[in-house]
Amino acid sequence: MQHVPVLLHESIDGLTIEPGDVVIDATLGAGGHASEIARKFGDRVTVVGFDLDASALALAEETVREAGGMLVPIHANFRTMKAACEAKGIRKADAILFDLGISSMELGESGRGFSFKYDEPLLMTLKNPITEDTLTAGEVVNGMREEELANVIYGFGEERFSRQIAKAIVTARKRAKIESTVQLAEIIAEAVPAFYRKGRINPATKTFQALRIYVNDELGAISEGIAGAWDMLAPGGRIAVITFHSLEDRIVKNLFKDLAKTGEIKSGEIITKKPIAPSRAEVIANPRSRSAKLRILEKIKS
Repeated sequence: MQHVPVLLHESIDGLTIEPGDVVIDATLGAGGHASEIARKFGDRVTVVGFDLDASALALAEETVREAGGMLVPIHANFRTMKAACEAKGIRKADAILFDLGISSMELGESGRGFSFKYDEPLLMTLKNPITEDTLTAGEVVNGMREEELANVIYGFGEERFSRQIAKAIVTARKRAKIESTVQLAEIIAEAVPAFYRKGRINPATKTFQALRIYVNDELGAISEGIAGAWDMLAPGGRIAVITFHSLEDRIVKNLFKDLAKTGEIKSGEIITKKPIAPSRAEVIANPRSRSAKLRILEKIKS
C-alpha cells in the first residue's frame, strides 16, 4: 500500500524553509514529506529523519536520494530528538515537522497487527526490529486487569462501550489466549450492541486505536517530542504538527499555547490561529486525511 502524505504542501510551505536550513522530519515513515523537501531544495538543506522502523528509514533514505536530497537517518523515537541529534553533531534546527498519523504501510499488511482488516499477530508496536522488552498489544489484552483495560480503551480510544469490551476480552482470554487481530475484532463485535456493530465505522476501530496509542505511549511521546523540538528550534524557526484525532490535537493545541506565552526565557507565535484542514479535493483523493489538522508555531526568541 502506497503512503500518501497528508497536507503535504501546506505543511512544507508553512515551515518557510530556506536554503541552508536544518529540517527535521520527526515522523519519517516512507519519506513522503522529506522527499518533497528534497525535490524543492535538493542538497541545499539538511534533512534529518526519525523513525522507530529500521526498514522505513532505509526506504526513506532511498526515496530522498532519488528526489535529489540527502537524509541523516536516526533510528529512534522523536521523544529523544534533542539527545539523538546532538549525538550526530546537530544542535539547532530551523524547521521541524511532526506527522502524527499512522502510515498507510502500517495500516496495510504490515505483519504487526495495526489493522483489523488483516489476520496478523497482535503486536501494534512501531518498533522494528522488536526486542524482548518491547511491549505488544497481545501482552496488554492477555495480561491487563479488566478495569485498567477498560480505562485504556476509554481514555485513548474514547470508546463508549469500553467496559463491555474489556469484560468480553477478559472472558475470552480465560478460554484461550487472544493472539490475532481477527480474534480480537470478533470479540469486540460480539461485545457491543447490534446498532453499533452495524454503524458507519467498524466497532473495533476505537479499541485498536487505544491499544496502539497505549503500546507506543504516543501521547507521552508527543509532549516530550515537542518540548525537545522547541529547545532545538532556532529563533525564527517553526514547528508544524499534523494530528489525526482529538486527543493528539488537544495536546498540541495546549502545548503551543504554553510555548507561545511571553516569558523571560522563551516565547513564540502561533501561526495557525485556526488549524489548517485538508481541502475537499484532498479528502476525496485520500479519505484518511479527513480528520487531519495542521498547527504551526514560530519561535520568536530563545
